[in-house]
Amino acid sequence: MMLDVTDLVVRYGAATALDGVSLHVGAGELVALVGPNGAGKTSLVDAVSGLVRPASGTVRADGTVAQVPEGRQMFGDLSVDDNLRLGAWRRRRRDTDAVYDLLPDLRRVRRQRADTLSGGQQQMVAVGRALMAEPDLLVIDELSLGLAPLIAADLVRHLAQLNADRETAVLLIEQEVGLAFELCSRAYVLDAGRIVADGPTAQLAAAPELRAAYLGGFDGQENPS
Repeated sequence: MMLDVTDLVVRYGAATALDGVSLHVGAGELVALVGPNGAGKTSLVDAVSGLVRPASGTVRADGTVAQVPEGRQMFGDLSVDDNLRLGAWRRRRRDTDAVYDLLPDLRRVRRQRADTLSGGQQQMVAVGRALMAEPDLLVIDELSLGLAPLIAADLVRHLAQLNADRETAVLLIEQEVGLAFELCSRAYVLDAGRIVADGPTAQLAAAPELRAAYLGGFDGQENPS
């Protein structure tokens, strides 16, 4: 198992953000975590990444985990090349060519400052920076945030190709259900700190009560491309 989260509880003072959450991601698997604002998705990302200490429960990762944070968090005064190399600070090998092969649109802007890029290009840099760590699991928090639908769909295609080429597992935390279900074959639905449903994305999209309550009416027929 690439990632195994069991009975996770996260509290901030008296407030409980996650209440007994369990989920898993297998090797090479594409898994989505969806849910409304305030459901606890970012708290789960922070717990998986070691940024918060759980009150109870366990997080076990087999292999290297890299995170693409919400909001991209670029170093605007550095070039694309330099931003990418920061992702490999723990590794001797900092060659960016493999990332440019996977994300060829970045190659032509590799010398540009990150703050001159479009939102979609910056998100590609954030993904590429995480890939510089050569992760076994990529945890992506809100891939589509602030992006036009066509640009977000293009990023999803890049991630699908990455998974096909490298068998990199992905846990995608995302509010845009259609986008998440386009990429992932399995998903968890989080609400008020608890997993309220999980299973194959096609099965979840076909459940009327889930569509109405959590999936924004998504029925599995939309295509974000």
